[in-house]
Amino acid sequence: MSTPLQIGLVLFPRVTQLDFTGPLQVFSSVPGAKVHLIWKRIEPVASDSVLVLMPTISFADCPQLDVICVPGGGGTEDMINDAEMLDFLRRQAPGAKFITSVCTGSMVLGAAGLLKGYRATTHWSAIDFLAAFGATPTKTRVCVDRNRVTGGGVTAGIDFALTLVSLLLDRRAAEAIQLRLEYNPSPPFNAGSPDTAPPEVLAFEGEDRILASPPQRVDWASGGEAWLAPPDFRNRLSAA
Repeated sequence: MSTPLQIGLVLFPRVTQLDFTGPLQVFSSVPGAKVHLIWKRIEPVASDSVLVLMPTISFADCPQLDVICVPGGGGTEDMINDAEMLDFLRRQAPGAKFITSVCTGSMVLGAAGLLKGYRATTHWSAIDFLAAFGATPTKTRVCVDRNRVTGGGVTAGIDFALTLVSLLLDRRAAEAIQLRLEYNPSPPFNAGSPDTAPPEVLAFEGEDRILASPPQRVDWASGGEAWLAPPDFRNRLSAA
């Protein structure tokens, strides 16, 4: 009997649930795959919505993963400074076939030193910050650079996961999963990217994000000392 493919998605407080539930649905259709939801402890984890999540395995008990995926969300602002999270990623990385992220999860990979010298993408609102981690920001839905595969914001997680399945198995397997999920997007509005959204929508979203910005993010932008990212990152935030 062949060894099952070990795929792990990391959870954390205030994770954006669609960042990982989209990929989770795709990965759960991979034949023979064992999919893990990972956190420090087996305890409920609050997402950034009403959904509360239950990990299936702890950092300490997690096997060596073939694929490790870090989703994004407001909680990445804490995970970038979380020694347990960063140590877990660094321990897993050398033995993983693919090191991946969705949305601002790429910032956590960057904080762990796992994107230096790689092209990577993230949510459009954070793309300019990737360079501070030694990555080359790439404005694309999915970015593949050797064994680093990163997805753009939130809904890009499905595109990311299907792309990854094509690399793990083959294109036909990925297309079969896409058909099974009836993933045939036809959005009602052409406002899903800063490149296509109307100016008034861009202005509204920018104002909304500033009003909803958590205090810690404001502290970083004003030079707060809690930040554990590369030394010049606070300066980049201040200049942004």
